[in-house]
Amino acid sequence: MDASTKACLLLALSEHRKLMNRYMLHINEELEEQKKRTRIATAAILRSPQRVTLKTGPKWEVMPNMDDDTFFHPFRVTKRQFDFLLMVLQQHGLKRQKARGQPTVPVRMKVLMFLWYMANQNGFRDISDKFDVSESTAHKSVLEVLAIFSTLGPSFISWPNPGRKKNTSAAFQKLCGLSGIIGVIDGCHIKINRPNIRGGDYMNRQSYYSVLLQGIVDEKGRFIDIFVGPPGRVDDARMLRASDFYTTWQEKMGEYNLLGDSAYTGHADPFIITPKTDNGALSEEDQLQNSKISSGRVVIDQAFAKMKCKWRRVRDLQNTRLENVVMIIMAACFLHNMCIGDNEACEEHPQGCPRQADENV
Repeated sequence: MDASTKACLLLALSEHRKLMNRYMLHINEELEEQKKRTRIATAAILRSPQRVTLKTGPKWEVMPNMDDDTFFHPFRVTKRQFDFLLMVLQQHGLKRQKARGQPTVPVRMKVLMFLWYMANQNGFRDISDKFDVSESTAHKSVLEVLAIFSTLGPSFISWPNPGRKKNTSAAFQKLCGLSGIIGVIDGCHIKINRPNIRGGDYMNRQSYYSVLLQGIVDEKGRFIDIFVGPPGRVDDARMLRASDFYTTWQEKMGEYNLLGDSAYTGHADPFIITPKTDNGALSEEDQLQNSKISSGRVVIDQAFAKMKCKWRRVRDLQNTRLENVVMIIMAACFLHNMCIGDNEACEEHPQGCPRQADENV
C-alpha cells in the first residue's frame, strides 16, 4: 500500500470514528430525554391531588409508579398485589419474548394488560390504545397470561385444613347460629353467546345463554372450591354431582356441613343443610332454622356479587371462545381470592354489591 492510499484510508477511518461518536452522543441524548419525560410524567401523576384517569397512549412504564389509589382504580389491585401476581406468573413461565416481526412485550406490561382486560368490559382495541401496542399483540399477551394463570388453582384456592375448618365453623356459628358449618355452596350464570356445538344446552331458565360456576366459599367469601363450565340449563344439584368435589366430599367434609339453597333440597346430600319448603305450615323452629340458613348464605351471594362487580369481564362473556370463557371465570375467582382483605370496599356500592340476576333457579 503506497503512502497516498494509506493516508486516504486513515483519513476515512478518522471521519468514520467522528461520525460514530456523534451518533452515539445523539442516541444517549435521546435516551436521557426519554427518561426525563418519563420522570416528569410520573412526578405530575404523583403530585396530582385528584385521581388521574389514564388517557390515550401514555407510556406504560408510568403506570407502576403511580400511587396506590391511582393504580388501584383501573387495575383493581394494589401495587403489592400486582407485585405478588407478577412474581407468581414469572415463576410459572411468563417471560419477556420477541416473536419474529413483533415488538418485545415486557412481562410487567403483559400483566398490566391482563388486569386491565379482567377489570373492564372494553375490547382489545381499548387495550391497544391504552398501552400503545397493536390489537394482535394485546390479544396474544392477554391470552398468554390467562393460559398460565388458569393453571395456578392451588396457589389461590385450597380446601381448608383441620385447624382452618375449626376456625371457620366458629365464625359461622357466630354469623348465623348454626354449628358445624365450614362453607356455603351455590351456582351462578355467566353470560355467553350461543356455542356452535349443542348450543341449546346453554340456554338457561332466564332465557339467555350461559355457563355455570359452582362455588363453595368460607365465612369471608373466599372460594375454597370451584367448578366451572357446565351448560346453563343444568341445575345446581346435577352440577354438584358432576364436580370433582362430589367424588371426594366424604373425605373433605368429615363431620362438617355446607349451607345450600332449596335447589339442593331432596337430593339426599347429607353434608348440605337446606331450608325447608315454606308451605304455610312450618313450625316456629323450622322458620327459625330457615332464617339462620338464610343469614349464613349471604356470604356466597356477596362473593359472587363482589367478583362480578370488581372483575367486570365476567359480567358478560359474549363474543368470547368457549375454551377461553372457562379460563376467564377461573381467573376471576383466583383474583377474587387474592384480593380478600385488601380494598374490599366497592366504590360504586359502598353498602355492598348487588348480585345480578344470575341465580341458578
